[in-house]
Amino acid sequence: MNVAIIGAGGFIGNRLVEMFHLGGRHEVVPIVRRPSGLALPARFALEGRIGDALSVPSLTAALARCDAVVHTALGDPRQIEAMPAVLCAAAAAAGVPRVVYLSTASVHGQAPAPGTDETTPLHCGHVMDYNNAKVRAERAFFRSCARHGLTGFALRPGVVFGPRSRWISDLAGDLRCQRAWLIGDGDGACNSIYVDNLVEAVALCLTAPPDAAGAYLVGDADGGTWAEFYHAVAGSLGIDPATIHRLDDLPAFPSTMQQRVARLVASRGVQVLLPTVPARLKQLSKRLIAASFAPATNDSWRLPAAPRPRVTQELALLQKCRWRLQSDRARRRLHYHPVIDFATSIRRSLAWLAFAEGRA
Repeated sequence: MNVAIIGAGGFIGNRLVEMFHLGGRHEVVPIVRRPSGLALPARFALEGRIGDALSVPSLTAALARCDAVVHTALGDPRQIEAMPAVLCAAAAAAGVPRVVYLSTASVHGQAPAPGTDETTPLHCGHVMDYNNAKVRAERAFFRSCARHGLTGFALRPGVVFGPRSRWISDLAGDLRCQRAWLIGDGDGACNSIYVDNLVEAVALCLTAPPDAAGAYLVGDADGGTWAEFYHAVAGSLGIDPATIHRLDDLPAFPSTMQQRVARLVASRGVQVLLPTVPARLKQLSKRLIAASFAPATNDSWRLPAAPRPRVTQELALLQKCRWRLQSDRARRRLHYHPVIDFATSIRRSLAWLAFAEGRA
């Protein structure tokens, strides 16, 4: 089967290319937006293609002679919402009957209510723009699949970690700088999935019968708490877990000027005008905006302050979760079973980190 991977230069897309190609499961066609995105897939003798996930003609051409497509591309909220309709229209035009769309468990929020599963109604009342955009995107995906007669699967993974994942590299950095933190005892449910287990779920969607199409929550079988995740990484790095900050009260998360600017840029009116703006002016505007939000430099005449926890709204919501999302539907209908256990996942992730940092 010729399988196109849209977003093949990203964390998950690249791992799909690696495992499908090296495992001999499928003929892989990496698709990226610009040539620089082929840096990692170019290690293999594969036919990399350039295709814009927001352009039907461009993506149609990139999907030529493919039997299925897996969509892993990222973007801002506006782009996230627009991509599914483009994806399905291009797949239909190119004669690709099966589409796997990478959604997210965050369509239920970072801290879903007890009992949440695939039958739980979705809503767009989440506090994070990303969640609401993914809800609209998944709805648009299934509407477009029905409109074009496609067999569509939407996978909803939680926290995807593994080699090249920010959940590993950022956590390692925070642990070393004593900026890592946990709410209370860190007993919130960590709805994690190792990237290779997600790849296994994608592979099953590619061969499942058409009547199995639909949305699926997928996760690790032996995921634990956030404390267990943090302590496992800290132990592998030789860091005392006692250095992890304990937070009993979380700060408020008011909308920042940077978020308001991002929402303005992503608005429909601004996006309509953007094609008329010269490229050099766009680049200059991006530099000015980035410079205005750059963190202040340290005063060399003052002693450095004690390390403070780096608290983000996303992680605060995730750590508040008390419900472990189940993969029961994926087990019944796709025969999904995680292929890598948690201990091995952490060991492989930290081995990659040692390699990336030149320690191995």
